[in-house]
Amino acid sequence: MISRSCFLVICTVAVLTGSGRILVHASESARVISFRNDITPILTKAGCNAGSCHAKAGGGQNGFQLSVLGYEPREDYESIVLEGRGRRLFPAAAEQSLLLTKGAGKVSHGGGIRLPEGSANYELVKAWINQGMPFESPNEPTLISLEVHPGKGIVARGAEQQLQAIAVYSDGTQRDVTPLALYESNTDGLADVTQAGLVKARDIPGRIAVMVRYQGKVAVFTAAVPLGAPVDSVPPVRNFIDEHVFANLREIGIPPSPVCDDATFLRRVTLDIAGRLPTLEEATAFAANSSADKRDQAIEALLGSPHYADYFASKWVPLLKNRRDDASDITSNFAFHAWIRDSLLANVSYDQMVRELLAATGTVVENPPVAWYKRVKDPKEQLEDVAQLFLGVRMQCAQCHHHPFERWSQDDYYSFAAFFSQIGRKPTATRNEDLIFHKRGLAKANNVKTGEALVPAALGDSVGAIPAALDPRLRLADWMSSPENPFFAKALVNRYWKHFFKRGLIEPEDDIRDTNPPTNPELLAALERHFISSGYDLKELVRQMTRSHAYQLSVMPNEQNLLDEQNYSRFYARRLQAEVLLDAIDDLTGTNTPFANLPSGTRAIALPDNSYNRSSKFLQVFGRPNSASVCECERVQSSSLAQSLHLINSAEMKAKLALNTGRAMRLAQDARPDEEKVTELYLVAFARPPKPEELNIALEYLQAPVLDAAGQPMDATAARRQAWQDLCWAILNSKEFLFNH
Repeated sequence: MISRSCFLVICTVAVLTGSGRILVHASESARVISFRNDITPILTKAGCNAGSCHAKAGGGQNGFQLSVLGYEPREDYESIVLEGRGRRLFPAAAEQSLLLTKGAGKVSHGGGIRLPEGSANYELVKAWINQGMPFESPNEPTLISLEVHPGKGIVARGAEQQLQAIAVYSDGTQRDVTPLALYESNTDGLADVTQAGLVKARDIPGRIAVMVRYQGKVAVFTAAVPLGAPVDSVPPVRNFIDEHVFANLREIGIPPSPVCDDATFLRRVTLDIAGRLPTLEEATAFAANSSADKRDQAIEALLGSPHYADYFASKWVPLLKNRRDDASDITSNFAFHAWIRDSLLANVSYDQMVRELLAATGTVVENPPVAWYKRVKDPKEQLEDVAQLFLGVRMQCAQCHHHPFERWSQDDYYSFAAFFSQIGRKPTATRNEDLIFHKRGLAKANNVKTGEALVPAALGDSVGAIPAALDPRLRLADWMSSPENPFFAKALVNRYWKHFFKRGLIEPEDDIRDTNPPTNPELLAALERHFISSGYDLKELVRQMTRSHAYQLSVMPNEQNLLDEQNYSRFYARRLQAEVLLDAIDDLTGTNTPFANLPSGTRAIALPDNSYNRSSKFLQVFGRPNSASVCECERVQSSSLAQSLHLINSAEMKAKLALNTGRAMRLAQDARPDEEKVTELYLVAFARPPKPEELNIALEYLQAPVLDAAGQPMDATAARRQAWQDLCWAILNSKEFLFNH
């Protein structure tokens, strides 16, 4: 074996060109090359320990197993040095080691060339083998943090910024690890980054973020990509939301669109708060109202309406997995839905609702929140759902290994699971219904990898010792609702911001982490503070968002903000959700969609569970969620050919349009002038009267002869009815109708 004293490794980095190199020189004095601090980063940079290669679940590629991104260096060391009958390394002739021959492509390798022969990384691995393959050097320092320089800045459109990654160790030393760090852009549409750390901004203004990873540590580079246009005027500031939105627009030089007109606002806010179109009476009264605060009046009326509770219950029910698997679920599903709806209607504080859910005991009949534990029985699923839904933290990765983008470990995962370890169940007289209770005893959960029994611990925080007599879920609820909690309020305000503004300040809305920074940190912090100070008042949060001029901006872009997709310089139009669209079509056509076991006239936004998706082709096609996930991504918001065909030519749409008691028939038989009736139709659909050109087109069509399938003129009565059906059909297929704008 070659003596370790024969080599000196000196690491230097060429930063100016954005590329790095490590030089290996022979010397009389030696620095021991460490597997943990020197070789593991090379394997990570080369992608050897990626989930798609040797770190994939089930044994790794071709049976060669490494930990994900090198988070377990001791295990990786044993796998490389000791396993495989020692054939992966050949100390007598280092260059003949499989680790190098496969990495250099000398031997067939499914992963291709990862360590080109003669490269700095190849030579360092070779020197390590020649040294005798030490795991670490004597008194070797540990990595405690990673820094990126610059941490933030301004990058002009189309310009570049070289990043420098600095590893900081426990002995106070620092190492430039720019060539070995991993780089990933969180905003691919605005900027790209090379694996040498060179950030390349695109031509779209906004804010960019680049995640830098090295040996389990993470740093983030953030920067503004300004448009630089003059922002000479903005709408009047109505609250703190406007202050932060408009300050950001001034900083990056994107002028906002003007405030929308009254009719657009009424339709927008009614859809967003109540999940329905404004009624004809509401649209008419709002247009006639000359009060300076009539928009605020409309918001208050909507927040006090039962439709607000129906609509937001339809938002929470799928996320809380209120699904029906068989007929016996109907009682618990109806009770659970009613509890959510009634809590929203009574404006029960958000922290109290979550507490009632998490700490639920008893039966569904006496305590409906217990129904959640009927659907979510596995403690691992419980912790993952609670973390993602209420804290915006995705813990799934940490079950098997250290989270690749966050600080959460397996111990964090199972310590959080321990909160749910003392849930007891007893069958009741009702089929498939359990009595939920707290089992007296010390709460703990075993780390399946180490076997260590872990007591309950919050994410990054301690909740203290929990006595055997105390339900640990109560301690969890206390921690979650604490004003100092870094996740609870933030996750909710970000989720609601996305509801009203289409895009969360953090995207995805349930992925809150240091490596996924918000586009407007000051605004998110202000929303969080306001929500906490209000006592977790959900209606107050909605009130502040919808009163802001940032929410009330026009959807129409100006020349400068056309490409803006993250700074809220205009309102971002979005498709109506499945339930909302079905109700809107019923309102327009004057029909009702029947639902089994529900009173006639029940709106789609008031459906209690997912079972109605099976009987409604419309809800299936337009993507109503099936309550299988806590991710709002389960709801399909994209358009499809099936949706277009359903609106254009389905039997369901034809039946609604042709119904004898429907709006088309009533208008055809109505003796009022056509101009009045067309105006009514536009007010119902768009909360506005028709424009002169729209009115003229409609009147001309209504007065033109209508031909039947054989090309012959219809009789006057049938032609009149068909013309009104056609007009309704054209409106419900328009983008203005299908979108909230």
